[in-house]
Amino acid sequence: MSSLDLSAPRGPETMLRIVNLIRQFKLGPVTVRALKGVSFDMRVGDFVAVVGGSGSGKSTLMNVVGLLDRPTSGEYYLDGQEVSRLGDRRLSQIRNHAIGFVFQAFHLLPRLTARENVELPLIYQGTPARERRERALDMLERVGLKDREDHRPLQLSGGQQQRVAIARALVTRPRLLLADEPTGALDPAMTQEVLGLFTELNEKDGVSILIITHDMKVAARTKRVIRIQDGNIIHEP
Repeated sequence: MSSLDLSAPRGPETMLRIVNLIRQFKLGPVTVRALKGVSFDMRVGDFVAVVGGSGSGKSTLMNVVGLLDRPTSGEYYLDGQEVSRLGDRRLSQIRNHAIGFVFQAFHLLPRLTARENVELPLIYQGTPARERRERALDMLERVGLKDREDHRPLQLSGGQQQRVAIARALVTRPRLLLADEPTGALDPAMTQEVLGLFTELNEKDGVSILIITHDMKVAARTKRVIRIQDGNIIHEP
């Protein structure tokens, strides 16, 4: 089995390709089709929003793209390799190295400091302690929170907690950043702050970002908007 090239150079190539993806669930005697033949591409350096209301299939799509779930049928290529049929261990390796996740609820561990929260993915990778600390501090500085490295989550504002979560997602140097309703728990000022950081990471650092959102104001800050409704993509520029 070929391995995914996690050190592939950044350029105009296609990063991911979803082809006729179907995801269905059994709820008792009923089969629910959450995704109904979805197809789209995303290139390296893209900043894309997938927009849809509750029940549209957008979160199911994110789970498949993030390798947290498998499609019922269809194909998913990441850096040219079909990944949806790989074993659980290989999928876990790819998630830990190639994909960073940011969620609405932050998911920071309350007993750990900001730096310790950012270090967590590197612990799973087996990174030595000194390198973990240096990389975590570098990322906290990148998101403007190096002076908060010893603060615990409850000592930080919502926007600061989300920035810690973004630093944690980026500390492994992933190829793709997935953000699921990343501003849903933030007030308007903090929302603009976090979206500004996403824009800076995309434009200055070339981070590829896919945001899942129901908010068109959030989607308007991205470069491309894909609309999903009832498990179907209804608009893709």
